[in-house]
Amino acid sequence: MTHWYRRLEVDLTDGDGDTTELSEEFVRKYLGGAGFTTRILYDEVGPDVDPLDPANVLAVAPGVLVGPSVPTGSKTTFGFKSPLTGGYGKSLVGAKLGDQLKRAGYDVLTISGACEEPSILVVEDEDVRLESAEDLWGLDTREAKDRIEERYGSEFRTAIIGPAGEHESRISMIECEDRQAGRGGPGAVMGSKKLKAIAVSGSKDLPVARPEELEEYNRKWRLETTGRGEIEISGTGDASVDVQYGTGEALDAKNTALGIFPTRNWQSGYFERAYERLEDPSEERISLDPRAWTEEYVDTKRPCPYCTKPCSQFFEAEDTDYGDIEVDGPEYETQYALGGNVEVDDIEAVSKANEICDRLGLDTIDAGNAIAWAMEADERGLLEDLDTDVDLEFGDAEAVLETLRRMARAEGDLGRLLKDGHVRAARRAGGGEEFAVHVKNQAPAGFEPRGIKGMALAFGVSPRGADHLTSCLYALEMNGDFWEFEGYDRTRMDGKALALKSMEDLMAVYDITGVCKFTRGLTLEEGVRELLNAATGFDLSRSELLTAGERMYNLSKAFNVREGFDRDDDRLPPRFTEEVPNGPNEGESIDEELYERELDRYYTARGWNADGVPLTETLGELDLEDVAGEVGVANELAVSR
Repeated sequence: MTHWYRRLEVDLTDGDGDTTELSEEFVRKYLGGAGFTTRILYDEVGPDVDPLDPANVLAVAPGVLVGPSVPTGSKTTFGFKSPLTGGYGKSLVGAKLGDQLKRAGYDVLTISGACEEPSILVVEDEDVRLESAEDLWGLDTREAKDRIEERYGSEFRTAIIGPAGEHESRISMIECEDRQAGRGGPGAVMGSKKLKAIAVSGSKDLPVARPEELEEYNRKWRLETTGRGEIEISGTGDASVDVQYGTGEALDAKNTALGIFPTRNWQSGYFERAYERLEDPSEERISLDPRAWTEEYVDTKRPCPYCTKPCSQFFEAEDTDYGDIEVDGPEYETQYALGGNVEVDDIEAVSKANEICDRLGLDTIDAGNAIAWAMEADERGLLEDLDTDVDLEFGDAEAVLETLRRMARAEGDLGRLLKDGHVRAARRAGGGEEFAVHVKNQAPAGFEPRGIKGMALAFGVSPRGADHLTSCLYALEMNGDFWEFEGYDRTRMDGKALALKSMEDLMAVYDITGVCKFTRGLTLEEGVRELLNAATGFDLSRSELLTAGERMYNLSKAFNVREGFDRDDDRLPPRFTEEVPNGPNEGESIDEELYERELDRYYTARGWNADGVPLTETLGELDLEDVAGEVGVANELAVSR
């Protein structure tokens, strides 16, 4: 069954830890992972709760397929009200933390309240306790992890914040064994609670409904996801994503062929200097393209638990211009955010920036975008009154590294200005909001949408702010074909609404199950569904599983509606309406009228009204009658303009 039907509730204010039972109805309806965290957040974190208030809840839930050795089944969801967006917060991480939480006997951990002094939450089977973390406060994540292992043993799996989280940076993340729950500011939630770390160890055998059947499917899908199986994965040639060079595998295609590699604070999608290092081997600096550096710098991969598609690249270098470097990465998103978007073309510098973020606890995407914004703001003369003491020029690697250090510790004028991200920085500076690229205060992932227009809509409507993983629509946009959809043109805005809605529901299923989206070629008929049914014994149909994803997605939208979000929050930043100045998409832009028309079509496909509010009927069909009574509306569907 892979469920214990148990929730561990910890109130940090009094240190109590209580175990409560999860009903059969709740478990069948929400299944696990992001399904659990989303429902708990909706029920327990109302619009009167500030994200940094003790009443905010941090919910930690491994996916339903985390634990029983399912291929790539390692994703655990952190759910919270986001300090960055003020709305729905969700961030996933591939690590053994969730596996150990399951083995300790819990399907979900919820944390509320706040400690009086820096503390660590220790969960060791039934033994749940708070202990002092005074000696850990101020340490970076790597130093803190070493201390925790010395104190408790290496069998404990951890979630740790760095100095950025301690300073309640709204772009701070949670570090889990060289993996990060990065987006939305979850590190600030832990920091506001004076919770330096969570350490979990479990010794129980995980219950499985049909163990022999599950093992048969596990063997089958290990072969399929490593390209050694006999089944032709339908609907995509991207089923077993090629990750020889990590997630930066397609950097060349995204930059040179597609022109969607964000560059110079999203002014362009083409970073010309990225290839100078490939063309001239005598150059001291190394190209961002992993084809140029993997052999020299990467000796090992450190995959997530149960991984069959290891995208991890562990980068190691000694005595560089930036010191010694050891970091799991840099992934594609970091290559864009701390590379192309700040016009740094040296992979050693980008990797060092990645290491600084991981150790100090910053999300690389929002941190890089904050610096890119500051560089453009400085170029325009908007920061003249600040004592920055840093040369904020595009391409200056040392400026990037120093600014990251200051942001994490809120040091000096520059650190205090940027520590909460670029949107709040623009407001503090009194100008520059027009080139602060964001949706709902969150910087987008690395897909320049003027050249991949379906991603513009995906960025706009994502409940957690601009991101790519809520839908993975880029898989369809870049390939033209994916899953049930064929012949899609990335340069067109129209015709993307239904595909986006369907992909969001599908990806919500992955967030519920905890299976990595790099196995997204596994169909629901021959893959996720049979694994889930063997593990749980539920025997869900394809439509029931997709409905679970749709239910979770609508619940996250309802959370935002209750917080006051509306259609304006689903609109795009002004920069995307400007014409691209160079590269493959020169002259391209987002047409606002076409965007609004496709937004209407998306709302209609979702069963929402023209303001983006779910209809009472829609929520009722998803068995969310209580939510319908609170936020649902009876207005007509949105109509195409």
